[in-house]
Amino acid sequence: MVKLLFHIVSGALGLFLASRFVPGVEFTGTYKTLLIAGGILGLINFFIKPLLDKITLPLRVLTFGLFSLIINMFLVWLVADVFFPGEIEIHGLIPLFWTTLILWALNFFLGLYHSKK
Repeated sequence: MVKLLFHIVSGALGLFLASRFVPGVEFTGTYKTLLIAGGILGLINFFIKPLLDKITLPLRVLTFGLFSLIINMFLVWLVADVFFPGEIEIHGLIPLFWTTLILWALNFFLGLYHSKK
């Protein structure tokens, strides 16, 4: 349960940081919308991403793990352009890459914090 909470917090914080610091990422909604988007992203990362990781295991092995970056980029795009098309705008692959990298880093460091306890 705590891991799910970390995924939700890192999703909301990552989207907020990306909208502030990554050119090409715009957020025009309220903070409530940002929390909901982070919650959806956290739920997708917690429940659906492990299934996608298992399904795409041969591709991840062939690409030495780089295909997991494509999976993460797809999930961020899914939340931004499918669930919140008017509030979160990511213009291009490079801003999507940096947004995904921010989210990955937050998940990584919050995971380290969680594993220490």
